Amino acid sequence: MMKCFLTSNPIIESSADLNPINGFIDELKKAIPKPCNALFVCSAPDEFERTDKFARSIKASFEAAGFLFIEYNILDHRNQFNAKALVESANFIILAGGHVPTQNKFFTEIDLRTLMCGYAGVVMGISAGTMNSADIVYAHPELVGEAIDANYQKFLIGLNLTKTMILPHYPMIKNAILDSLRVLEDIAYPDSIGSKFYALVDGSYLLIDDGKEELRGEAYLIENGGIARLSSVGDSVEL
Repeated sequence: MMKCFLTSNPIIESSADLNPINGFIDELKKAIPKPCNALFVCSAPDEFERTDKFARSIKASFEAAGFLFIEYNILDHRNQFNAKALVESANFIILAGGHVPTQNKFFTEIDLRTLMCGYAGVVMGISAGTMNSADIVYAHPELVGEAIDANYQKFLIGLNLTKTMILPHYPMIKNAILDSLRVLEDIAYPDSIGSKFYALVDGSYLLIDDGKEELRGEAYLIENGGIARLSSVGDSVEL
């Protein structure tokens, strides 16, 4: 069965190393075949230089931690016609971070939801990739103008790897202001009426293994217009 690591950010920004906190590297080493065939699925399908740089940096971080790749392919608009074969040949899929709606549109274009139905490898989501892994994606506004755009869609169809909706980078968004609105208090909290959002700090992740879901590390639950701390560093909470 598929095993997923849905992260806020798996990298230590100051060193570009994989973050070992909350048992992350240990769990990855148990899950990822050595060597492996990886597929990096982009977030900005027309920004080739940016995608290549991002993909190379993630590859280097994994290699520095001892992971080996027999192949490491990138999926974007340059080769979207070959998406099915690339997904089927990969045993490790990385869903890049970036702008959630842009990535979501690309996932829809290539019908990644269908392509990953029954996938039996390992998946790692990074930020936007994690958010777009949900069945229903909560895409809070990110760019200037989105929070006041009446046509901006905050709920999207995702990959259905989980029903859990995740908000990454909690320390960054908890005080963020966009279009004169507080991202959490004025946008996410009202949107949580009738829904549950799980806010993660960098280094925390949702581990999905054999249908079982566990939050690893510091996490917060946003629901019914409020927020509560669920767990701390080193904790594991079953959902």
